[in-house]
Order: sequence, then structure tokens, then C-alpha cells
Amino acid sequence: MAILAPSPTSLVFKVRRCEPQLIAPAKPTPHEFKPLSDVDDVERCQIPVIQFYRFDHSMQGKDPVIVIREALAQTLVFYYPFAGRLREGPDSKFIVECTGEGAIFIEADADVTLDHFGDAPHPPFSFMDELLFDVPGSGGMLNCPLLLIQVTRLKCSSFIFALRFNHVMTDGIGIVQFMNAMGEMAQGATAPSILPVWQRDLLNARDPPRVTCTHYEFDEVADTNGGLSKASNGMACCSFFFGSTQISTIRKFIPHYLQKYRFCPPLPAGYYGNAIVASAILTAAVKLCQNPIEYALELVKTAKANASHGEVLHCFRLDKCEIQRCELWLGKSCLWGIAKVFPEPNKEPINFYIPLKNSKGDNGILVPVYLQSLAMERFLKELHCMLKDQSDSNLMSKLIISSL
Repeated sequence: MAILAPSPTSLVFKVRRCEPQLIAPAKPTPHEFKPLSDVDDVERCQIPVIQFYRFDHSMQGKDPVIVIREALAQTLVFYYPFAGRLREGPDSKFIVECTGEGAIFIEADADVTLDHFGDAPHPPFSFMDELLFDVPGSGGMLNCPLLLIQVTRLKCSSFIFALRFNHVMTDGIGIVQFMNAMGEMAQGATAPSILPVWQRDLLNARDPPRVTCTHYEFDEVADTNGGLSKASNGMACCSFFFGSTQISTIRKFIPHYLQKYRFCPPLPAGYYGNAIVASAILTAAVKLCQNPIEYALELVKTAKANASHGEVLHCFRLDKCEIQRCELWLGKSCLWGIAKVFPEPNKEPINFYIPLKNSKGDNGILVPVYLQSLAMERFLKELHCMLKDQSDSNLMSKLIISSL
């Protein structure tokens, strides 16, 4: 396991941005209203994604700005709801008006090289606002563009691709499907290999609803931490890289029957709507401390089963699968992932696992962790004890924690 130092916070560079453009579909598309699912309607937020692309010879003579802008216009012909706008329908539920207005695209140049961002760039990025400019009036839910893209050329001929999507429209798997379609169009395809499927009615709740198990995720829990869960005072964030060796070591602590759980209900190939559902577990801290790790894993497995079977299965068909790396066919990205993974002011904490290749070229998973500082120290000691990592005997001298 490697504890990754935060991406450079002192990095200062200049970005020259052109005026934002609206990129409409390359061909006429239907003007219609499309309903969203009950799952979609819950996810009312914006999600930023970032990719760092190191220059390679496959990019020789290609301007990533031109290639991506043209691919976006061609892809929007098939994913034309992304070129529309959200409206408010009956009972305050959102619907999509397919207006064909387009997505926002920003061309930019920065006076830095990819090496300035470190060997393995990873969140949090203190400079994210430079790489994905928040165009005034674009960040709302209603009547705003549903996609915002900025492509930033670097001095070394590498580039950075940043995208913000409206979560009401899609989830991580859906946006990967969209970006892979862009990559195919950039390669000269006339249509995506996987055609998009709308069919949002597949994930609507049954009417009338029927509750058959306890849903702790909807409980209102009193804040016993004096507001620390929402304030940054006394908190620390740290990013951990787990490669195949560390994952194999952790699996030795887990009974075989708990190591695999996968549930893939039938959704049509090409479905790109939200296919996620919240679930929660409830236990006492003393039980977590006194029991082995499989106790906690049993609780998680049970919660996942409750979210995948019985009443929830009738309510929502979940698409449970791993988010894969996606490439835009302009070289290989050295990072693909969510750009902001730690809590922001006045927002609920949320976290993501991010596929990452470290500076040694090893593939693994980046796990950002956000804890109170003292809890972070204890967590580190427990984790190193589990992994028996003798190479980092002086834990705290090696650790670089970002205090937020």
C-alpha cells in the first residue's frame, strides 16, 4: 500500500481560455420531452470528471481540442438528450426537453507541463477551477446545459480533459459509455458500437409503494460530533493506493464466502440512466471494535442484498458493475476519475474509488479517506498492521496529510 502525497497545492500556472461555445449535435435531432426515472430524479447535483493525457506518438499532428470538439458534436446526435435542458414537470419531477441547444465546450492552454502535476496526479486538486471553468449560469439544475467540457493543452503537448455532468441525466457508468462513444467517433466511427438506450421507465417505483424491510438510509441521525461531519475543522484527507499485492493480502483476512458478491439484474445494453440506490447499515461502535473484520463485511453484504432483492428489486432494477477506464483514443490517460472526492462546504460527504496507475506503472485502486486527524492516525496504524508493511516503519514521518 502506498500513501500518496496530495497533488501539488503550491502549483501556480496560467490558463488562457477561449470563450465558451455551445456545441450542438452535428445533425438535426428530435425535439421532444423525455421523462426521467425515479432514480434519476434523486441525483440532483453536478459531478466533475478529469483525465490527464500524456503525449504519445499516436497524437502526432492532432489537435486534441479539434478532435474532441468534433467527436462531441457527432456523439450528441445519438445522445441528443444531453444537448437539451431539464425542465420541471408535474409534482416537481424533472423531465428533459430535447432542444438541441448543445453542451458547453471550452478550449484552453496552460503554461505548465504534465510533470508539474506529479508522477501520479490524484485528487484533491486545488487548481481544479482552472482546468474546468465554472461558466456563470451553467451550474444549476433547470434550464442549464447538461454537460460542460474543457480541454486544456499543456506545454509538453500533453492535455487535460475535464468534464462536468448533471447527475440527474446519468451515473458514472453512463458517462463512461458516453465518453467511450466519443472516443469511437474520434476514431472515425459513424455510430457508437453500443447504441444508447433511454427506457427510464424501467427504474420507476411501483405504485403504490410497499415497504417490506427497514431502510436505515432514510433515518434522521443526530449529529454527535459537534458539526465535524460537515465542517473541515480537525479533519484530514489522505489518498491510499492499493495494488494487487495489497488487495491479495487483505483478502487473506476475509472468509471465502464474503469475498465475492455480484448482482446484475437485467437492464438493456446501452442504458445510460442512473442505476444506483442508497443502502445503509446500523450497528454499535463497540461491536465493530470487538468483532473481527468479517463482522463489518457481513453487515455490508446484508445491506447490499437488501438493496438488490425483495422490495427494492421490484422498485428499482440496479445495474451493479465496475466503472471501467475510458479513453478518448488520443493516447493513454494517466488518471481517469472523479475530480472532487472530499467533502465540500454545505454538502454531504461522498466518496469514490478511482482506478489509477501509479508512478511505477502498477494498476490499482485509489481510495480517498476523510477522517478526524486522530482517527486518521489510528486508521493508518491498523491498516499497516493488517498489511504488515515493514517498509514504512515510521508511519507518520512518511505520511503527508492534507488538513482541510
